Amino acid sequence: MPEFVPPFPPRPKTSPSILELLRLRTLDFLSIWEEKAFEYQTMSMQLLARQIFICNSPDSVHHAFVARAENFQRKSPQMRNALSPLLGDGLFVSDGETWRRRRRMIAPVLHSGRLGQFASIMVEAAAELGGQWAALPPGATVDALKAMAQLTAEIIGRTIFGRTLGADRTREVVEAFSEYQRHADQRDLLSLLGLPLSVPRWRGAKTTRSAASIHAILDEVIADLRDENDAGSVVRMLMREDRGGALDATALRNEAAVLFMAGHETTANCLAWAWYLLSQAPEVEDRLHRELDTVLGGRPPALADVPRLVYTRAIIEETLRLYPPVPLLAREAAREDTIRGRRVKAGALVIVVPWLLHRHRLFWREPDHFRPERFLPGHPDAPLKYSYVPFSVGPRTCAGLSFGLTEAIVCLATLTRMVRLRLAPGAVVEPVCHLTLRPGDRLPMTVSARNARPAVEAAAAAATMPRCPVAHG
Repeated sequence: MPEFVPPFPPRPKTSPSILELLRLRTLDFLSIWEEKAFEYQTMSMQLLARQIFICNSPDSVHHAFVARAENFQRKSPQMRNALSPLLGDGLFVSDGETWRRRRRMIAPVLHSGRLGQFASIMVEAAAELGGQWAALPPGATVDALKAMAQLTAEIIGRTIFGRTLGADRTREVVEAFSEYQRHADQRDLLSLLGLPLSVPRWRGAKTTRSAASIHAILDEVIADLRDENDAGSVVRMLMREDRGGALDATALRNEAAVLFMAGHETTANCLAWAWYLLSQAPEVEDRLHRELDTVLGGRPPALADVPRLVYTRAIIEETLRLYPPVPLLAREAAREDTIRGRRVKAGALVIVVPWLLHRHRLFWREPDHFRPERFLPGHPDAPLKYSYVPFSVGPRTCAGLSFGLTEAIVCLATLTRMVRLRLAPGAVVEPVCHLTLRPGDRLPMTVSARNARPAVEAAAAAATMPRCPVAHG
């Protein structure tokens, strides 16, 4: 069947100069990688006072993020500078004992064993949106990126805060997060000059204002939750989890901000990209519809269906491969080390770049193609271990991995059985990276209702449909 090559920025023939790299805030981070970067297994350069070392092979990723994770635990100064005004000492940017203690608290409340408490919320919120879309006139235009941001924010809001946050405040937080991301400084030139984060950094008014808006809403909601008995919300679980009382109001807000950012932004981007990819690959969409009709038979999905939605999951995983929501994972070396025989200085920035690794020509066949089949069980093109790291890897693997993956599968299944989306005429989609990787600032798509076939009819159609001998569909 014909295969789709989704858009990616032009790849220069040579690497950018130091001056161009220092202009990174005005350059798209994705466009700086030369053609050969998708074949190199390590890269090293000196950027002012900092060594930059890039791990771009499964063994080098394993060395830095798993085997020697203690030496490369600390997030890069650039990431801490960009996010600390919003997240404070939250799990995503903390390290050492603070990180270990917070991780012990966060991991149990997001554990896969608790998904039963959350899955019904995911289905409920997605079905509400699907119903609104299905009621629109055929061909009506929606902004799929904005809609997915609001959907995943509603889900994370209901799971973190119960019903306390509400739709209006959810929208305010989503808009403030988007504003923060647009203006956060990811370069931190002072750290490249060797200056510590204790030296004050200048921050723009828009960054400060958007962080303050988010803090005000979260503080208000957390104060309300202390007086309510919403036992199922994550914040209430954290209040109980912290029996020693060491999590003060600010620390609790920081962790809520981490969960909100990680739980809505990354999944929203993944779902938006999935809608775009499906609209350009009708054979993949048809196969997805067959699976949903067969497994669900016209009803909404439940958590028990997720293991059977193998092709739905493969689409999500392939989307995360092509467009990893966080396309750069950066750490700071605590001590000198050696990776693949190359010296890594103490204080060096050691970086894994999923954008490169997931499209590496040595580890993926047709790496720029959209081919969900590579993630089906037993497929010969299945990824090598440590060549696929959309949620990071090692001790700092995303604590919400099971939550986020289940959310993406459930939301895609719920919505796709109800509607079809097509890219709006004249719309151009190009990947843009700020703190996360998005399909631009908006994704206009036309929507039409879809009627799922009964399970018996769908199963019969699936059985008689000719299949590609190499599992393409």
